[in-house]
Amino acid sequence: MTLRVLGIDPGLTRCGVGVVEVDAQRRATLVGVHVIRSASDAPLESRLLTIARGIEGYVDEYAPEAMAIERVFAQNNVRTVMGTAQVSGLALRAAAERDIPVALHTPSEVKAAVTGYGSADKQQVGAMVARLLGLAEAPKPADAADALAIAICHAWRRGGVPAGASSSGSLTPAQKAWRDAEKSARTPRLGA
Repeated sequence: MTLRVLGIDPGLTRCGVGVVEVDAQRRATLVGVHVIRSASDAPLESRLLTIARGIEGYVDEYAPEAMAIERVFAQNNVRTVMGTAQVSGLALRAAAERDIPVALHTPSEVKAAVTGYGSADKQQVGAMVARLLGLAEAPKPADAADALAIAICHAWRRGGVPAGASSSGSLTPAQKAWRDAEKSARTPRLGA
């Protein structure tokens, strides 16, 4: 039994979309990856329409069982945050229209899931995505690799693997580090 997850790295100029299938042994397989682009000099409404159609097309083509979106986080650049939030809304709408469950994951959560280190850089994330998916090199641009990392993160999260799947199985070092970090975060500490 496998779980098919569509990961989305939301962006107004470049929106990464990637689909993976993860089996009961937590092995990830690449299904598809793409970067939806919109022209920075086009009107906002046209850019959003382009991104929306791209996301919807990918969802309809690959029929994911779950969708994972990178959670918008605070930045000093309000314009970037607004574009990212708007694109996240488009992805959420596409999922809601098709009754696809959605989860939001923070960048550090995604990095920790695939590399074992929540402060990993884009090159490290890309290298681990390539390794986990058995690719010769990291998908480019980084938005594509990030979308796949988001999908893998979601599939590996607690309860993200299909029912009946082994939660221990043979875990990668990154999966073990993330599992252990989750356990310690949930374990009450004396005096806390």
